[in-house]
Amino acid sequence: MYLLALPAFNDNYIWMLHDGVEATVVDPGDCAPVLAALDRLELRLAAILVTHHHQDHVGGLAGLRARFDAPVYAPARESIPGPCIPVAQGDCVQAIGARFEVIDVPGHTRGHIAYFHRPSASTEAPVVFCGDTLFSGGCGRLFEGTPQQMHHSLQRLAELPGDTRVCCAHEYTLSNLKFAHAVEPDSAELSEYTRWCEQQRSAGVPTLPGRIATERAINPFLRCGVSTVIDAARRHGSTSDDPVEVFATLRQWKNEF
Repeated sequence: MYLLALPAFNDNYIWMLHDGVEATVVDPGDCAPVLAALDRLELRLAAILVTHHHQDHVGGLAGLRARFDAPVYAPARESIPGPCIPVAQGDCVQAIGARFEVIDVPGHTRGHIAYFHRPSASTEAPVVFCGDTLFSGGCGRLFEGTPQQMHHSLQRLAELPGDTRVCCAHEYTLSNLKFAHAVEPDSAELSEYTRWCEQQRSAGVPTLPGRIATERAINPFLRCGVSTVIDAARRHGSTSDDPVEVFATLRQWKNEF
């Protein structure tokens, strides 16, 4: 399988997974880069996976439907331009010989979902398409959900295998890492990862996909039970070591950062 990040808008990525003949795309906010990639690689669109209802994730559906008769899998608890096949926690999607497990990850929106694929070939790492829930070094804003929901969703993603490739939908990494440094300024892992990401962006290359193991080490929103993160949250208003309150404090701090 080949994994591609198709740039869209200012900082979106539309993810494409293909086998050389057929392709699955995730969150096509714009049909143009998808159609261009399909034509360039001579691929047939076999399926579309949608993580949530925001326009920069679904705006290209009509254009793709006009050309391809590909099923669209979308969160059961959100309104997505139809027709769609609704999916939720525990469901599996089969496409291009791959199996995608659906994970409920509410918080950014009420019905947000992610798709986890564990390749059968031992030489390929797993992949999670997590939309706007988990970003490298950060997480999505809480537009519809609660801190408790988002913290639980992030912990669910953090429990995936460490080598899982994190395919989020925006190139927010360097901005997120500035905040992460404010939370844990003495982190050697964070400094090393930041240098690597800066090199990637200087070369015009995405910082994504990330890795779950890396996020566990450097992402403050996955580290709400770590003493350095708890102490930083207390300095910014948290009155408890409770991970949900720590998360809520971090998220509000990030909103104003």
